[in-house]
Amino acid sequence: MLHLFDTARGAVVPFEPSTPGKVSIYACGPTVYGPPHLGHGRNQVSYDLLRRYLAWSGFEVTFVSNITDIDDKIIERARNEERPWQDITRRCEDVWFQGMDRLGILRPDHTPHATGYVDEMVALIQRLVDRDVAYATSDGVYLDVSQVEGYGLLAHGELDQLRSGARIEANEEKRSPLDFALWKLAKPGEPSWPAPFGDGRPGWHTECVVMSLDLLGEGFDIHAGGNDLQFPHHENERAQAVAEGKRFANLWFHHGMVEIDGEKMSKSLGNVSNLLDLMDAYDPRAFRLLVLRAHYRSPIDVSDDSMRDAEAAIARLDGFARRFAGRVDGVDADPASIERFRTAMDDDLKTPTAVATLFDAVNRANKDDDLEAAAAAFEIAGVLGLELRGEAASVPDEVLARARDRDEARAAKDWAAADQIRDELTAAGWVVEDTADGTTVRPG
Repeated sequence: MLHLFDTARGAVVPFEPSTPGKVSIYACGPTVYGPPHLGHGRNQVSYDLLRRYLAWSGFEVTFVSNITDIDDKIIERARNEERPWQDITRRCEDVWFQGMDRLGILRPDHTPHATGYVDEMVALIQRLVDRDVAYATSDGVYLDVSQVEGYGLLAHGELDQLRSGARIEANEEKRSPLDFALWKLAKPGEPSWPAPFGDGRPGWHTECVVMSLDLLGEGFDIHAGGNDLQFPHHENERAQAVAEGKRFANLWFHHGMVEIDGEKMSKSLGNVSNLLDLMDAYDPRAFRLLVLRAHYRSPIDVSDDSMRDAEAAIARLDGFARRFAGRVDGVDADPASIERFRTAMDDDLKTPTAVATLFDAVNRANKDDDLEAAAAAFEIAGVLGLELRGEAASVPDEVLARARDRDEARAAKDWAAADQIRDELTAAGWVVEDTADGTTVRPG
């Protein structure tokens, strides 16, 4: 049975979907005002892993991830570049999905846009005002968090401690520094929508609560995001649902952050690396493997050394695929390998162990020409979203057989025979590579 860490409960708990056999997931998507960065890549791989594993485990998964296409940063960039804000969001959304496709991320089942849900957000805010848990000021509408039972759950701190540590905005009309904007009245020249409380636009925290409840319903199974969103963003989403008397997410799935050469990724440090640039410089699959080598709740360090090491590991997997692709059709995967993989993943998605299980199966397949181990490796790689590039169809069976003969000669320390086979294959136009997993061949 799958167990996951629930931020709200602060513990690894059994995952029990609200509807047997089905899982509903909402994941915070991008604010489309610039290219995706490494943190985006990390969170998308984490969500994709969870989604793929649930599907492999037999669940019908509905995955929703939003697009924030109206926001202060979007407006600022449009103003600075003297371009329509819609032009910024359209172009950046296109770039986002191009990047995610390169990373092998499955497209969401639903991709709601904030601008498509403004009417619903206005209606929610009006209901909160009518309940007297929200109030108007000269610049918008705010939620009175003192009226929300259990506010601060996801921050795991007392409200007084949160209040003392909160950043106080320049608005003396707020009842508390923790109160947050549900609606922002428009300033001259800013995009706006009509509302009973004045023309303006929704606050960031309001869009996700409206879209998730609309598309997935009350008590949906999992809300996912980075641990930097626990508070205030996710807490403020939850607060609006609680204030309206609705059940929100049953489990909160948060992943760790990215470090660049040992330093936490931060816009203030100027080290927010462009994910697209990284994938131009390295195999995109290497970044996915780098993420999978760490547990999803742990930080990862992205450096040239770590990426080069991941690329070398991907090359080993491709070498394995060239040797075995096309030979495992109809072969049952090694049950012991699959069970080790399942056990690791059921324990809060322990991907370091899962990846080790993958490479153990690859090693056994290469060493012993074990087709069951090879079939297990292909299956595990698929669940992890690691595309293996085998090009097996272009390597005839007799060539692969000579590569195995060479491995047997090397194991017997018959170096002359091993060299002879290598020369024979090279003369026939094949590139012969010695790897830790044995001889691989590919077209020259």
